[in-house]
Amino acid sequence: MTDDTLLDRALIRLEEAASHLAIDQDVIEKLKYPRETTKTRLLIRMDDGSRKSFLAWRCRYDDTRGPTKGGIRFHPNSTAEEVETLAFWMTFKCAVMNLPYGGGKGAVRVDPRTLSRTELERLSRAYMQAFATTVGPDRDIPAPDVYTNAMIMGWMADEYYQITGSVTPAVITGKPIALGGSLGRNDATARGGFYLVRHLAAELGLSGARTVAIQGFGNAGQYFAQLAADDGNKVVAVSDSAGAIHKPDGLDVTALIAGKNAGRRVTDLAAELGATVITADELIAVDAEVLVPAALEEMITAANAAGIKAKVVLELANGPVTAEADKILADKGVVVLPDILANAGGVTVSYFEWVQNRQGFYWDLEEIHARLQKMMDREGRAVWNIARDRNVSVRSAAYIHALGRLSTAIEAHGTQPFFVG
Repeated sequence: MTDDTLLDRALIRLEEAASHLAIDQDVIEKLKYPRETTKTRLLIRMDDGSRKSFLAWRCRYDDTRGPTKGGIRFHPNSTAEEVETLAFWMTFKCAVMNLPYGGGKGAVRVDPRTLSRTELERLSRAYMQAFATTVGPDRDIPAPDVYTNAMIMGWMADEYYQITGSVTPAVITGKPIALGGSLGRNDATARGGFYLVRHLAAELGLSGARTVAIQGFGNAGQYFAQLAADDGNKVVAVSDSAGAIHKPDGLDVTALIAGKNAGRRVTDLAAELGATVITADELIAVDAEVLVPAALEEMITAANAAGIKAKVVLELANGPVTAEADKILADKGVVVLPDILANAGGVTVSYFEWVQNRQGFYWDLEEIHARLQKMMDREGRAVWNIARDRNVSVRSAAYIHALGRLSTAIEAHGTQPFFVG
């Protein structure tokens, strides 16, 4: 065991990328630490009349390129370290996509499944009460993340309006359409990853219909499954927090999603779908061309990476592959399309929502899809070319691409050579 934190392990990517660029040490010093992390306790009245407190955080990691941007997750295992690491990744994700943002993140340590709907609303509003001076359309813009959704964002936005006395839809993204949300936001993370794989299919050695395995059948996993199936591909295995199922000739994705929406686990659906129940590690090792980790951080590790048979790993989750697993996959010839590029569709369409809120003019779905595809294709191609030209992994290429933009912005404020002449 080591004393390395999740953020320490994430910073390995920064150091590796920096070794390929001639950048000032001031840049690294600025990006090694978050600009600010605020911790508080949210005290709410429960339905039984008691009061209960919940730990909550908001991190603004770096705002050199613009206001910070990042989701809020409700999860029983959330920590300050996790929030800071997610904000670090968001900093690089926004730079990869050339969005005018820095990275932020927030969390509440809670299992929202244990709360009633009224308790969930109180908690959501309490979060905004606590962080109303931290967030703002020109300072820090939250969005949904794990176990949060459009309605929760709507509650938070409404609370911000009550506090500030001004209706400011651009303060938060991922809102319901009726409250200033953007069309196309619900499937944006999955759609961005889908566009990326399709754009790079020839380079990735993927031709014709593809077989896909999805680890984590939540929002992103379900939408990716539907997009893949609609494009003629076979989804052969999926998992959720309770287990996994496998069917080599392809699962009925529509029936699978309907079952999940009805509150059933994927293993509950195995018999009627003609699938076999397998373990989580067996899912990672199924015979599929594309493996899509869409759950939580560090799910693919040195302990299970060697079993992966996929040609491509598409990271729809944040940080699902550890640095040690990356090396194993590289030795096996598996291409990892990294999170800061592969799942950037979500923040990109959040950016579209922010832009639409600020201008008071809203685009139709076809325009949003076209804009997203153009940006995923453009940045995906740029990252792929860096990987090819520098003979580095796609992950390293993505960090090099992002760090180049970040360093240009940081150096524009002046670094040591400027001040010492």
